[in-house]
Amino acid sequence: MRLRARVRLLLAAAATAALTFTGMSAAPTASASILDIPPKGANDWSCKPDSAHPQPVVLVNGTFKLMAENWAKLSPKLKEKGYCVFAFNYGHMETDPIPQAAAELRDFVEAVRGATGAAKVDIVGHSQGGMMPRYYVKFLGGADKVDDLIGIVPSNHGTKNPLAIPAGYTFCPSCLDQRVGSDLLKKLNEGEETPAGPDYTVITTRHDEVVIPYTSALLSGPKEHLTNVVLQDKCPLDPFMHDQATKDPVVHQWVLNALEHKGPADPGFQPRCLGGA
Repeated sequence: MRLRARVRLLLAAAATAALTFTGMSAAPTASASILDIPPKGANDWSCKPDSAHPQPVVLVNGTFKLMAENWAKLSPKLKEKGYCVFAFNYGHMETDPIPQAAAELRDFVEAVRGATGAAKVDIVGHSQGGMMPRYYVKFLGGADKVDDLIGIVPSNHGTKNPLAIPAGYTFCPSCLDQRVGSDLLKKLNEGEETPAGPDYTVITTRHDEVVIPYTSALLSGPKEHLTNVVLQDKCPLDPFMHDQATKDPVVHQWVLNALEHKGPADPGFQPRCLGGA
């Protein structure tokens, strides 16, 4: 499917979902329970972190995404590795303004910390979900509650994709927030892009068709606390684009590398490439 047609379908689906959420009553419904199904391996609220995996992992969706689809591959892999994994849907299919979404993340992190007894969490986010937690860290008290912040194709400096504008002015305020040069991103990126507290890992792809240019994902900051990863620098034939990046086995290796040792991902790490390429 051509890019414009695919994005139009995504926008239409998100608009329908946003209307559904807006009209939803407080009482649970069948559709609500379907939408709130977590990915496999996530949201075992009895899970307690062990010494090898001391921080629970919070997965944060990208725009127009539901947690069950967005994290279908990575969540069970993290669980198999021994992590307590948590995921949630937020912001009317992630269309609410970024500050509101970040407040929802703050509250969810507090719920995870309370249930697990962990002082900090690790956050793995896709697209908006890789950028928005930086607002939580910088402005909503998250700096001392996040150990690792791992962004998969995050919209850290916004996108020049022209489809963000009509979506933003109709049903998706977060799309406007994610445009290059938006007031939100000016505020977020003013001064330090990687404020003290977490270690930051950014994973992006040269084939990104949503965050344009793909280099908008990259952050600046001290190397001891930041690693920027472009997938094709280590795996030149990696074909993954933006939407399905969370399902890339190479991305999974980078995420685990960042989680498993002190600091951000090791820039010298060589993942096993798809097809040995």
